[in-house]
Amino acid sequence: MSSLTPLYISAATVCRTAPEALAYAAIGAAEKMGIAVSVAVVDAGGAMKWFSRSDQAPFLTADAAIDKAWTAASYGYPTHVWNEYLADPKLQPLSKLPRFLALGGGYPLISSGKLTGGIGVSGGTYLQDQQIAEAAIRAIGFDL
Repeated sequence: MSSLTPLYISAATVCRTAPEALAYAAIGAAEKMGIAVSVAVVDAGGAMKWFSRSDQAPFLTADAAIDKAWTAASYGYPTHVWNEYLADPKLQPLSKLPRFLALGGGYPLISSGKLTGGIGVSGGTYLQDQQIAEAAIRAIGFDL
């Protein structure tokens, strides 16, 4: 019987410790603003790496945070830019995709110029969610 050598394919991904740090940084920023949020972090393939929800965050914020993270990681764009893009009738069908969410609060995670995942924050206004995600990204040292 021949020996099977594992095939390893190099891919950029968010490291094991960053998702937890991002979530705690986001929740800390939200607490300073007096907002209860849900925070989701996914890898570059959309797989969940970390999820956390403030005690008082409405349960719908959980799905919204996950969908924002997934959308940001999927396309590599912050979620707030999609409203402008979706004004183009040729792109509008994207809005019908499952898990696609064009609301502020989702950002791709970029490290050394490579997409490694996405973060999604939900619980405040779209602008507050955006600011919280940005604060977490800056705190951990990802590119914004």
